Amino acid sequence: MFESKRPAPEKRCFQSKAVEEAIASIKSSIADEELAWMFENCFPNTLDTTVEVGEVDGRPDTFVITGDIHAMWLRDSTAQVWPYIRYASEDEELRQVILGAIYRQAACVRIDPYANAYNKEATGGHWESDLTDMLPELHERKWEIDSLCYVIRLAYGYWQCTGKLDFMDSDWLETARLIVSTFREQQRMDGNGQYKFQRKTITSADTLPLGGYGYPVKPCGLICSAFRPSDDACVVHYLVPSNFVAVVSLRQLAEMLDAADMGRDLAEEAVAMANQVEAALHDYAVVKHDTHGAIFAYEIDGFGGQLLMDDSNIPSLLALPYLGCCDRDNELYESTRSFVLSEDNPFYFKGKYGEGIGGPHVGMDFFWPMSVIMRALTSEDEEEVAACIKQLKATHAGTGLMHEGVNVNNPENFTRKWFAWVNTLFGELIVTVSEKFPTLLERQF
Repeated sequence: MFESKRPAPEKRCFQSKAVEEAIASIKSSIADEELAWMFENCFPNTLDTTVEVGEVDGRPDTFVITGDIHAMWLRDSTAQVWPYIRYASEDEELRQVILGAIYRQAACVRIDPYANAYNKEATGGHWESDLTDMLPELHERKWEIDSLCYVIRLAYGYWQCTGKLDFMDSDWLETARLIVSTFREQQRMDGNGQYKFQRKTITSADTLPLGGYGYPVKPCGLICSAFRPSDDACVVHYLVPSNFVAVVSLRQLAEMLDAADMGRDLAEEAVAMANQVEAALHDYAVVKHDTHGAIFAYEIDGFGGQLLMDDSNIPSLLALPYLGCCDRDNELYESTRSFVLSEDNPFYFKGKYGEGIGGPHVGMDFFWPMSVIMRALTSEDEEEVAACIKQLKATHAGTGLMHEGVNVNNPENFTRKWFAWVNTLFGELIVTVSEKFPTLLERQF
């Protein structure tokens, strides 16, 4: 009844024995036939369709496209392979694929730490006319804090799961220095820094005002982000979720440097910056909401300006515990979660077929399955998780795959047929549920 949506085995980009065994094992525990089919389609989607595996200078090289866009986003590529890291210690070929992604990401940062997405080769592309320092290796040059955080996140996750720091050589140390220096520059303690961006467009979220620097901020220790994880421009440029992730990433970087006994000065700088950013978040990012009490703002400017919302893409306020930024039972997170999952959040949409967080990127009345998955991944309530799974099953429009945005009143109206990150994230959810709420998979949804 349910025909596989996976490519034929001979057409898959990469096959992992360990991942295939996990799929078979978990699928056998899922009573709902349609849900089992969706899991089998989605979980291996990154490996099946988006990893381009090779070798550069005798080292593994893995270029990870997002799906229907043939370019590698630093954030997306980490998120796409993230659920497979747990299997890397038992599958040497898979470990090499992930190691290759670490090497490729580091090389991308050394080309330009301000870019968010890269071409496989120096081929140029659609956004060459952007008014910024474009290079032919770049697909797009939208500065997003989380892009560099996810480079550290992948390396740290790989180390934690495999026990290996084999990627930490002089090149990776140079990458790490560039990450920290870029964060430092974008604290804008002494001027705007070198980065600016403008695009000839009718879409305001695709460009920055005031000569490409965006609206001003008051220096306070936070790091400016020009764009959000959705690739939409920030309204004001202290993007709170991404600053939280920077705190985690800077400390992870220092931990890796200490373990490898290299870059002691950089490790100390990273810890000092993490402490500075964390203090500024608690001084400036906590605001009072009339209904929900003390919550985290989504964006602030340091002058008192604040934007109260959450966006569907990750990092988000909803995703803070998933990203290691706070405990799930943190009081401020709890009140913030209450806000972002309510209609007090201007980008929380409800309709006939679903509800969830969307955002400006695809417009009004579109929830992102990613936000529903993240709601489930950050929930301690089995019934809330069940409701999320039920909605995801009801809104895939018969495709057996996830999408970027889905209209809350018409699941047939969706964006992106091939978006590997959200497919793999859905698979991660089912894997997590199989461990955390195993009896839940015995239900029919």
